[in-house]
Amino acid sequence: MQGRLNIPSMRERVSPEEWEVRVNLAACYRLVDLYGMTDMIANHISARVPNEEGAFLINPYGMFYEEITASSLIKVDFDGNILSKPDFEYGINRAGYVIHSAIHKARPDVACVIHTHTWAGMAVSSLPCGLLPMTQTAMRFARVPRHRYEGVVIDLAEQARLVEDLGDADVMLLDNHGLLAVGPSIPEAFSNIYRLELACRAQIAALACGQGLVMPDQEIIEKTNYLYRPDVRRPFGILEWPGLLRRLARRDPSFCE
Repeated sequence: MQGRLNIPSMRERVSPEEWEVRVNLAACYRLVDLYGMTDMIANHISARVPNEEGAFLINPYGMFYEEITASSLIKVDFDGNILSKPDFEYGINRAGYVIHSAIHKARPDVACVIHTHTWAGMAVSSLPCGLLPMTQTAMRFARVPRHRYEGVVIDLAEQARLVEDLGDADVMLLDNHGLLAVGPSIPEAFSNIYRLELACRAQIAALACGQGLVMPDQEIIEKTNYLYRPDVRRPFGILEWPGLLRRLARRDPSFCE
């Protein structure tokens, strides 16, 4: 049993711009694994292919996040057609295609979409209160919409309701399901899912104590959120991304292959 898949490099077969996105997307998969947000082979992260209208990259269904490399990613169009992939048996997850193609098509401002099934995300998505602005981390998000659970997301008819519920938000709770985050770049999308996950874990931990919650005044919540707006401060995720890539490279640089 081999420890790694032998996947030929795609570097010389794609544009430099696409290769850079592939490396960053593979890094994002590794980081989601590193920070404990994976569900074995389930879930998906996608990134728009630069200079190629209607195309995005997504993971092969069957590979673990810790195995994803720049060359293993599959290129898909908005109609679900596979445009390119390595010579292996893996395809794409149907739910991944339905969710990610819908958002990329409806939100040209979104370069990356991340969906997770973490214990904290599933728990908060099942609470009537949703995500509470009880911590500074949670206050970062001005709006956390919800999408009502309709079963496993394989029906194309659900796409319209999914994008309508998301609107122009950066994050969303998928009721009884998990979390979703988007961003204008891969680093910013990762920062959004990381902070959303952190806020969910803090909320579940506090509620588990059974002591009630100390909630800030609404004025303070709004003031804090204002200071986190992208037009007020630098975008989240950009400053730490090089450091995150260095951390991955120290552990296992194969994501760049």
